[in-house]
Amino acid sequence: MMTDPIADMLTRIRNAVRVENPHVDMPLSKVKRGLAEVLKREGYIWDWEEIAEEPQSRLRVHLKYGPNGERVIRHVRRVSKPGRRVYSGAGKLRPVLGGLGITIVSTSRGVISDREARQRKLGGEVLCEVW
Repeated sequence: MMTDPIADMLTRIRNAVRVENPHVDMPLSKVKRGLAEVLKREGYIWDWEEIAEEPQSRLRVHLKYGPNGERVIRHVRRVSKPGRRVYSGAGKLRPVLGGLGITIVSTSRGVISDREARQRKLGGEVLCEVW
C-alpha cells in the first residue's frame, strides 16, 4: 500500500534521472498530472502523456537532459508530507536558489509554481522543490 503517491512520483523521477532513462511511468492522478504540467511549463521535462490501461491509467514523463547528457533535474525534495503538511502564503514563498529552482504549490486554482503563485497572490500547500 502506497501512503504518499506524490513522494513516489518524485522518487521515480529522481531514480530515472540518475540512470538517465528517457522516460518514466507511474500511476496517474490529477495531482500528478498537475505536477507534470508545472515541470513541463518550467522546462524541467520535455513532455508528459497519459497512457490508458486497465485497471488504472499511467502517466509517462519524458525526461530532459542537456546536449552533453547533463541532468536538468538535479535535486527533487518533498516538502509537505502526510505526517506534516506545510502551507505557505503568497508573501512567504521565496525563490529557490535565487530563482534557479522552483517550488511547486497546490492551491485552490490547481498545482502551480511559486512564481505563478506570487503573481496571482495565491498560497497553498508546498508540495516539493526542484532544481
